[in-house]
Amino acid sequence: MVKKYFTSESVTEGHPDKICDQISDGVLDAILSKDPDARVACETACTTGLVLVMGEITTNTYVDIQAIARETIRKIGYDSSDKGFDCDTCAIITSIHEQSPDIALGVDKSLEAKECSEESCINDKYDTGAGDQGMVFGYACDETKELMPLPISLAHRMAKKLSEVRKQGVLPYLRADGKTQVTVEYRDGVPARIDSVVVSSQHSEAVELEQIRRDIIKEVIIPILPAEFVDKNTKFFVNPTGRFVVGGPKGDSGLTGRKIIVDTYGGYACHGGGAFSGKDPTKVDRSAAYMARYIAKNIVASGIAKKCELQIAYAIGVARPLSVHINTFGTSKIADDRIAEIVTNLVDLRPAAIIEKLDLRKPIYQPLAAYGHFGREDLNVKWEDTDLAAKFASAI
Repeated sequence: MVKKYFTSESVTEGHPDKICDQISDGVLDAILSKDPDARVACETACTTGLVLVMGEITTNTYVDIQAIARETIRKIGYDSSDKGFDCDTCAIITSIHEQSPDIALGVDKSLEAKECSEESCINDKYDTGAGDQGMVFGYACDETKELMPLPISLAHRMAKKLSEVRKQGVLPYLRADGKTQVTVEYRDGVPARIDSVVVSSQHSEAVELEQIRRDIIKEVIIPILPAEFVDKNTKFFVNPTGRFVVGGPKGDSGLTGRKIIVDTYGGYACHGGGAFSGKDPTKVDRSAAYMARYIAKNIVASGIAKKCELQIAYAIGVARPLSVHINTFGTSKIADDRIAEIVTNLVDLRPAAIIEKLDLRKPIYQPLAAYGHFGREDLNVKWEDTDLAAKFASAI
C-alpha cells in the first residue's frame, strides 16, 4: 500500500485578494449586462482604506465603478470602521483606458481568417483570434460527486460555511476574512481519511479563543467533513496563532488574480498561470480554462477514465489551438493520444466557439470570484454540464 498526503486551501470572500477578484468581476458583469461584446481586463488592488481599480476596457456603455466596488465590499461584510474596512468611507481610485489596438487586431480577426480568401473563411462566425498566447489546464476526477479533488472540495465548502455562519448570525463575532485548509490521506491513490483541518477566521475583540475553537469545530468543520473520513487521529487547528482581530485589507493588501490555485484545483492539477477574474471571455486564460474543465469532466463522467487532465495551448491572434494534450494518469480504457484525437474531432476549441458553447457573454462571473470556479454545480454554469459524456463514450 502506497500512502500519500495532499493538502489544499481555500479562502473566504472577505480575504483581501478575493475582495479584489469580486470587484473586478462585478465590473465585468455590469458591463456585459449592457454590452456583451465589450473587451474587459479589469484589475483591483486594495489596502487599508483604499481600493484601486485599473485596467483596459473597451465598451459602448458606462458603469459606475465606484458604486460597484462599494456595494461589493458591503455585501462581503466590511461595512464599518470597527471591522477594519468601511465600504462607505474607503477611498476608491480608478485608472481605466481602452484595450491596446495591437491586441485588438488579433482578437477582431484571427490569423487564419486574414490569410484565407475563401467564402467559408469570410463568413466564418468563429473567426476571432485568441486574446493572448499561453496554455490552460482542465481537470476532473471521480473523488467527489462534482468530479473535483476531495481536498479542494472540502476546503471550499468549509470556507463557504464560515461565511454563512457569520452572515446568518450563528457566530456573530466572526468577521469576513478567513482561510481553510484540508489534508487528505490517500492510500493507493484513493482518499482514505482526513488527516488534518485548519480554519483561521477573523473575529471581534470580545470573544475568547476557546469559544472560537469550540464554535468553529461544531458549526463549520463537523457539518462539512464526511464522517467516514474522520477518525480519532484527525487533527483540528482553529486560529492556531491565537488571535485574528486585524484582517481584511487592514491586515494585508489584496490583488486580483493572486489566488489562482484556490480558484482551480487546489494544486492537485497543473495550472497554466493565467488568472480569471476581471477578464472578458475573449481572453483564453479564462474561457479556454473553462472549456478544458468541461472536457475533462465529461471524459471522467463518460467512464473513459477515472482522472483526466487536459492542456490546451494558444497563440495570440490565432483561433485554433496549437496543441491539445491529455493525461489520464494510467486510468483510461484507451490511449491518451486517442482521447486527444476524439476531443479535437468533437469539440471546436476556437475562442468564439467556446464563448458560444459555454454562453460566456453573460454577467455570470462575480459569484465565481469566491469559493472556486470549478465544481460550482450550485451556479448552473455550462462548463459543469456533462452533456458530452455520452458522445465521448460512444466515440470509443
